[in-house]
Amino acid sequence: MKIVTKIVFISTVLLFASACSPKFDWRETRSNEAPFAILMPGKAVSDGKNLQLEGIDIKMTMLATEAGGVSFAVGSTKIDDPGKTGLVMEAMKKGMIKNVQGTPENTRTTTSGEIEVHGKLRNGEPVLMAARFVIRGPWVYQIVILGPEKVVSRDVIDTFMTSFKTN
Repeated sequence: MKIVTKIVFISTVLLFASACSPKFDWRETRSNEAPFAILMPGKAVSDGKNLQLEGIDIKMTMLATEAGGVSFAVGSTKIDDPGKTGLVMEAMKKGMIKNVQGTPENTRTTTSGEIEVHGKLRNGEPVLMAARFVIRGPWVYQIVILGPEKVVSRDVIDTFMTSFKTN
């Protein structure tokens, strides 16, 4: 009986130890280009690109990282015409949904206003994309998690999404 107890004890300790090992090393990250802060699960890199959304020229800056096979990103852009921020935000949302082959059947809006899409990448791999779109003054933000359905958990989504704060 003592051996069974020891095996159960050791197994339990190993289970808890593996649960505590940080797959996601959460750290506060601030953008140099846009006024926001967010928890990222690793060191983020920034890149910018000029785009055209709904006929509006914008400069989109992405702050992104990857951890545990999951991609985390915040896109931001400043819109000179405040009357066009909603149009830009909707174009961002449509583009993100389209990128993962989203349809009305595999897309839902959560009670907190996020969208979740059970879609596919171009190679056919099933993915879950969770995204939140925010307008603050002239700034439009897209906060996105993308990864294999079996890896992206509700806890990870909640930690990332709720940590986003504009300055």
